[in-house]
Amino acid sequence: MKFKFLPAAIVALLSTNAFADTSEVELPSMVVSADFRPNTAQETPISLTTIDSDTIESRSAQHIEDILNLAPNVNVSSGASRAQYFQIRGIGERSEFKAPLNPSVGLYIDGIDLSRSGGAATLFDIDQVEILRGPQGTLYGANALAGVINLQSKQPTEDLEVHVETGIADYNTHNVGVAVGGALIENTLLGRMSVYSHQSDGFMDNTFLGRDDTQERDEITARGHLKWLVDKDLTLDLNLLHIDIDNGYDAFTFDNSRNSVADQPGKDAQKTDAFALKSDWRASDKLQLQSTVTYSQSDLEYSYDDDWSNANQFNPADFPYSGFDQYLRERENYSFEGRALSNENGKVFDNTTAWSIGFYHSSQKQDLARKYFDNDTPAVYPFNNAYDTLNTSVFGQLDTALTEKLTLISGLRIENWQAEYADSAGLNKETDEILFGGKLGLEYQIQPEHLLFTTLSRGYKAGGINTETRLTNNERSFDSEYSWTIEAGLKSAWLEGDLITNVTTFYTLRKDAQIKSSLEVPKVSGSGSDFIDYFVNAKKVTNVGVEADFDWLLNNQWKVFGSLGLLDAVLDDYENPELLANGITLSGRRIAHAPAYQFSLGGEYYVTNNWTFRANIEGKDEFYFSNSHNSKSSSYVLLNSSIDYKKGDWKVSLWGRNLLDKDYDTRGFYFGIDPSTGYTSDTYTQKGDPRVVGINLTWDY
Repeated sequence: MKFKFLPAAIVALLSTNAFADTSEVELPSMVVSADFRPNTAQETPISLTTIDSDTIESRSAQHIEDILNLAPNVNVSSGASRAQYFQIRGIGERSEFKAPLNPSVGLYIDGIDLSRSGGAATLFDIDQVEILRGPQGTLYGANALAGVINLQSKQPTEDLEVHVETGIADYNTHNVGVAVGGALIENTLLGRMSVYSHQSDGFMDNTFLGRDDTQERDEITARGHLKWLVDKDLTLDLNLLHIDIDNGYDAFTFDNSRNSVADQPGKDAQKTDAFALKSDWRASDKLQLQSTVTYSQSDLEYSYDDDWSNANQFNPADFPYSGFDQYLRERENYSFEGRALSNENGKVFDNTTAWSIGFYHSSQKQDLARKYFDNDTPAVYPFNNAYDTLNTSVFGQLDTALTEKLTLISGLRIENWQAEYADSAGLNKETDEILFGGKLGLEYQIQPEHLLFTTLSRGYKAGGINTETRLTNNERSFDSEYSWTIEAGLKSAWLEGDLITNVTTFYTLRKDAQIKSSLEVPKVSGSGSDFIDYFVNAKKVTNVGVEADFDWLLNNQWKVFGSLGLLDAVLDDYENPELLANGITLSGRRIAHAPAYQFSLGGEYYVTNNWTFRANIEGKDEFYFSNSHNSKSSSYVLLNSSIDYKKGDWKVSLWGRNLLDKDYDTRGFYFGIDPSTGYTSDTYTQKGDPRVVGINLTWDY
């Protein structure tokens, strides 16, 4: 569905209301919650990006993949209906098949760990997204080798709040959602709930089946929040989350177009129910006690047409191969965390040092049932595995004021990581190891408007299992990874706060870096090839870069903003013997999904009190798709824009993403079988979203 009426709608809207004087505009002060103590972004000595709800709404962003280009040195990997895997500073996973995944980038939604289920990161009724770059080992442990993405939903308030939103867009896209919050018992019990549905036919046409919805998106998100103000010192929060995603998956084609000929399109589905129960007790003016209990249960399906084709496309005598691959996962996670923090009169060491200590325990269970259907015969290659992890941590941090302006930050986390793996191929493995990380840093408040910081951090990530039986015994497992990162940054406010700037430089040395590779091998039976995915430990990888951003309120009508990430992430000392035999050299090469630069530049024009126009460009350099071949993406630049008209409680938004309709890739493979069958040695890619234009209507009370 194309919107031929949109230009006329814009003209009609522009003809309403005169151009009145704009009211005074101020840059928002973003409060970060993903650290030990809530603080403004400019007072938090971490390289971070915060994205608020206004930015989310202006882009009609449905999922976190729609906004991450605004964060420097952050990339995503798709290979599904949504981008589900994240890379920060060139570190992070790109896919998950038979082998269980230990994530390098943590994903938390209202304190619930969903790091292995990136599809859950939908954005309706999300107040703020925080992207913390670099190891966050003190607070988040093994899930935060590269950094953390933290989503915070909107908080309930004493006043009644109602938000209703609906919209339509290209490709039969339509959304509807409602959020309601307010006081259930005045000054005692606050509540908020939201429900949202997003549906779209997706951006693929299946010419064989005569369908345009085989890559459809059908997503429902429900959130609930109860806040009990027990008394002036004690608050209890209960967050509830329900995710029901039933998306299609039909993304790859022989000619890298959006015209599929698959006869068995797959699915990318997820059902998640989760909760977090939090307490915050100001025990005295010296002591604060906090606790969080979380639980989540998820059922996931990831499946696809393995041959991307149909029986009528080739002569069966030349092409007897047809396959469908299905991965069914069940995940169940429990966690408990308790913290004690000093209050204003609880500092130690002659009242110079604020302190935090904590205890964390979690249990994560994952069961996989993988079925591979060859030539439509039932379950030719069934495979099952179970992966259970149990980790217990103690952690703490001291913030010591050495002088009035200079503060020393020292943090440490010690974690006992236990894992059990068993599969139907007869592999059983248990691990029990002690991991530790932390940081040592200095922050210097040069002036109230300028904060200089430097940090030495140690991150860590547990080892894991390679499930493929065709690997050697030495290749069936890989070791834990550690990293050392030194960074220095400056956070500043200029022009009486109208210009905010941040710049951070970093150097990361990864030891025993977990590098994903793959090999093309003949199938166990029949014709065609299989691809063996496996992790190895590279002795040394270095990641060096710069991250900068600015937000400048020029006057009451104009604001400009931008970001830049520069990254040199290199495999210093690693060669894959099988790849080397094929002429592929890895040492000295950039690692996969680590573009050398990323940028965004945009502005807002407050035409009147009622009208706001926004536009931005965002782009990134080419990057290798894999550490197993030399295929790359192309560099690209995307243009996005929106115009809002607000009158009283109503707002109409006309928006467009990728307005120049640029082709760009979010996942890529290189392989070839027999040219006579139609498969040639080439690069095959999944495209990012094309141009999408839509209109949203919202009502707020």
